[in-house]
Amino acid sequence: MYDVTPVARDAWRKLFERAARIAGIDLTVVEHAAPAPLETLWSRDDMGCVFMCGWPFSLAHPRPQIVAAPVPRGARYNGLPIYFTDFLAREDRGFVSLADTFGGRIAWTVAGSHSGFNAPRHHLLRYRSGQRPVLYPESVGPVVTPAGALESVLRGDADVAPLDSYALELIRRHEPERLAQTQVLESTAPSPIPPLVASPDVDRETVKALRTTLLAAHVTPAFSELLATLELSGFALPPTTDYDTVSARDVEARERGYPYPA
Repeated sequence: MYDVTPVARDAWRKLFERAARIAGIDLTVVEHAAPAPLETLWSRDDMGCVFMCGWPFSLAHPRPQIVAAPVPRGARYNGLPIYFTDFLAREDRGFVSLADTFGGRIAWTVAGSHSGFNAPRHHLLRYRSGQRPVLYPESVGPVVTPAGALESVLRGDADVAPLDSYALELIRRHEPERLAQTQVLESTAPSPIPPLVASPDVDRETVKALRTTLLAAHVTPAFSELLATLELSGFALPPTTDYDTVSARDVEARERGYPYPA
């Protein structure tokens, strides 16, 4: 989910390999690049340390085990395992606010994504009214990934697109030229960030060993450079109930007759 640049992809691989070695467990890296559906990955019974979007996590029965969740660097994250959805647009379009994009085209990633679908849809509820039930006559999707959302704006396919703020942090650090022509118009309320999970039946002691290693990463010299590369201050263990807020936003949008960002 967060291999948005080659440098980030390499750093995540090294971090997982190093964590497994320190924890004394075996992890095999499985390539599952887009457009391969994430649902296929999340249905496996041998997940050991896999990013899972908070929305499908909140709906899963039984829920996977949370290993840990990343804590992005930066004041806006306040040392917490949270993230936002940032509404991105091209600077040369002359938009000053998100409302300026109404009547145009909005992109969305996939219908099961919180950051790329559910969070922006919930945020847009505040702007809808009986006189204006549709904000965007056209929606562009699925564009699948944050990178796809960014490209949809740069190409002009969409006037605005929702992007995972942590993905944006990684792009801004490693490939800032990709964002040179863009601006963030508005951001959603914070949400619990996608956690790293293990399958429900994975041995509890194995999960505990990996969790202990990741939770101590911020004070473990072997992780210092990798955390900096990944724009992380460390990892935390959020309560599973934090993710109930994600599905609650879906329920509210549906009850108010707003199934798609539009």
